[in-house]
Amino acid sequence: MAEKIHGEDSGGTLYIISAPSGAGKSSLVNTLLGRMPDIEVSISHTTRRMRPGEQDGEHYHFIDAGRFKAMLAEGAFLEYAQVFDNYYGTSRDWVQERLAQGGDVILEIDWQGARQIREKLPDSCVSIFILPPSREALEQRLRDRNQDDEKTIARRMLDAVNEMSHYREYDFIILNEDFDRALEQFCAIVMARRLRRSAQARKLAQILKELLS
Repeated sequence: MAEKIHGEDSGGTLYIISAPSGAGKSSLVNTLLGRMPDIEVSISHTTRRMRPGEQDGEHYHFIDAGRFKAMLAEGAFLEYAQVFDNYYGTSRDWVQERLAQGGDVILEIDWQGARQIREKLPDSCVSIFILPPSREALEQRLRDRNQDDEKTIARRMLDAVNEMSHYREYDFIILNEDFDRALEQFCAIVMARRLRRSAQARKLAQILKELLS
């Protein structure tokens, strides 16, 4: 049984965001951060190669397979997964520290990692799945990125079906057909979580005390 890490009393929330490659997950997250700059994004460790425009420590912590396996043996990851022959992992200490401080964190991971996180943080995580409007739209988005060859695109499309089949495991589903609408729905989920009674009771403790005295 996975070790559970309880963080509800701290007020911090870990937002798990999953989607097939090309669904617009990163664009939604980046735009939301512009509106809510107090949310931090967890930067995963990965063994995959750096893509054009990416920077180490900003998009991912790029490490080799040997270092990744050593960190895994040390218990350094809150979750990890193997995707497209590469490994991805989330720093346990970094996430726990932010949640303990009452901060909100966004984590972009696949369904495998999301499942591990939900087992360990049942009270402190909210999971959101981003869907594309159609398979045709998803494939066109992958082609428009000009990052993958035909073989890789075909593989990503096959993997997308598997990824999307796990939508039932998530708390919320957003259809990214119209970007602005999807963004508003994303923001609404975060705001609703922040306005829950337990969070507001801590934030407004002094005001509540004065109102009830």
